[in-house]
Amino acid sequence: MEWSFFVSEDALSRLQPAMTRDEVGLLLAFDNNRAAIYTAATKAFNRERKGSYELAATDF
Repeated sequence: MEWSFFVSEDALSRLQPAMTRDEVGLLLAFDNNRAAIYTAATKAFNRERKGSYELAATDF
């Protein structure tokens, strides 16, 4: 089975406030915070089972 997780730009900004808001900056923020994103995704998945999830700033 597969589940999709989307991380909002605001969430990435909360995790890495100094990131640049271009493709490279967003990808670097994601890669640099993979452990925190994984933790938030696990919590979201355990809370409610659905086909896709959006992780917002409030999830971090």
